[in-house]
Amino acid sequence: MLSSKTFEKISSIGKKSWDKCSKNLNPFLSYTFLKNLEDSKSIGPGTSWIAKYLCIFDNTNIIAVSPMYIKLDSQGEYVFDHAWANAYYNAGGKYYPKIQLSVPFTPVTGNRILIMDSLTNKEKTKVIKYFADLIINITNNNFSSAHITFCTKEESLILNKNKFLTRIGEQFHWKNDNYKNFSSFLSSLTSRKRKSISKERKFIKDNNIEIIFKSHKEIKTKDWEYMYNFYINTADKKWGNAYLNKDFFKLLSKNFSDKILIIFAKEDDITIAAALHVIGKKTLYGRYWGCNKNIKYLHFELCYYQAIEWAINNKYDFVEGGAQGPHKIQRGYLPEKTYSSHYIANENFRNAVIEFLNQEEKIINRDIQIINKKLTPFKKN
Repeated sequence: MLSSKTFEKISSIGKKSWDKCSKNLNPFLSYTFLKNLEDSKSIGPGTSWIAKYLCIFDNTNIIAVSPMYIKLDSQGEYVFDHAWANAYYNAGGKYYPKIQLSVPFTPVTGNRILIMDSLTNKEKTKVIKYFADLIINITNNNFSSAHITFCTKEESLILNKNKFLTRIGEQFHWKNDNYKNFSSFLSSLTSRKRKSISKERKFIKDNNIEIIFKSHKEIKTKDWEYMYNFYINTADKKWGNAYLNKDFFKLLSKNFSDKILIIFAKEDDITIAAALHVIGKKTLYGRYWGCNKNIKYLHFELCYYQAIEWAINNKYDFVEGGAQGPHKIQRGYLPEKTYSSHYIANENFRNAVIEFLNQEEKIINRDIQIINKKLTPFKKN
């Protein structure tokens, strides 16, 4: 017999139970990362993310968990539904609050229904179907909609058979094709792109910019202060306000630093820029970047080229640089589809969203096709 319960604090579930379901395959879905968001008050009362962590039980045993939130706006999600909200309001409805199942402020694909490995595939499918019915019931009683963003393709296929709508997105990821070093990666590119990257990297080198890698215990208190200030500087410019606060970075330094790689840039022994990456199982995730001096190509060097070089040297399969970024294409990052699943309670509005999603998917499929055929930076076989 399956049953469910929600908790306002992840500590009520416990690290052992949560990580037994998440299996620590994705660092952002770990108990520690999510608890850091909560403990730093980056989410919770006073923010637009109100935690309702979901547990599914088989009798008295926790067999699945999910990072679920009541959302009061659409900030920090990266799967944009502001147009949906405006249309809903214009039709006389109240779009917020809504249900959101995701990792706050983190546009990284991963399972959103975290299920224990001991279950068979048939049992896991049953859990996802139970989960779908549960979210639908919760939404129908209190909310306009439920949004499961950056879920896996496999989850979206099952959810799509259970009244959820699938939304396709696009990100740009770098893939390691068994490169021996950065030079072998460059040799896989067209002559024009190869020369462009070489020129950009030479500019940094000729300007005597020192690049320093730090991870885990190598990252000192002063380094974290630099990183936070760079993050704030960039956040103010891009969004007008920062989603994450200083306490969040302090908690990362205490209990998550073994998953952190920070690449610093120094000029005349003064730290002028940094890029923070999260180390996964076989993927390096670019997360936060900032600088206090604008130097041409420095963003590309720290966020892309150094990340690629680190991935090659450490035999990592992928580098994910986050949301947006068509400028990544000429630097070896190619388009990958992302998946989200959405349940809309109002039938008329649901039909309008279906039409929107059909048109959006056509545009994204065409965009990916054009990039892979005409805009790819790689030599053609």
